[in-house]
Amino acid sequence: MRVGINRLILSYPYSRMQNEQSQSGTFEELALPLFAALYNFAHWLTQDRAEAEDLVQETYLKALKGFSSFQQGTNFRAWMYRILRNTFLTSRTGLKASAPLEEEEDALPPVLDTPETALLSRVDHELLQSALEQLATHYREVVLLCDVEEMSYQEIAETLGIPIGTVMSRLSRARKALRDLLRTKVQGASL
Repeated sequence: MRVGINRLILSYPYSRMQNEQSQSGTFEELALPLFAALYNFAHWLTQDRAEAEDLVQETYLKALKGFSSFQQGTNFRAWMYRILRNTFLTSRTGLKASAPLEEEEDALPPVLDTPETALLSRVDHELLQSALEQLATHYREVVLLCDVEEMSYQEIAETLGIPIGTVMSRLSRARKALRDLLRTKVQGASL
């Protein structure tokens, strides 16, 4: 049974929350603004909505339980992403390949000038999504954290628990792999 994060926070023992509030803000103040971004990242990792919801819920539960160990002055956002990533890696999905993302039926396309530009935009989006899904998880997560979540290299290094040089080399290799995949797909489509 899924429990909403607000209900989870409200049911957390008040005395324990009070002790933790001295750390540059309450858990709720620090964690709730990250919810949508964490869900987006979880969705990309799991490639399944239900698993992403479960992953984010488990991440918030673990973070809430371990909030007293969060060190003031460190990057809370990176701490949350690291919990999410570690939870993903220990989940049943882990590093295995999973099913492709389902299209959101209720998502409205942006207003475009012509039907031709709408078609081209959709094709570009589908090509990029397909290429991202084909990347190995360690490459995909670096690209998503840098280019979608707009994290700095330092934040990514803290989140993934790897040296900053490894972040830069993975990002370079991931972008090269994306270019190669897209080039192959475009050339294959034009034949």
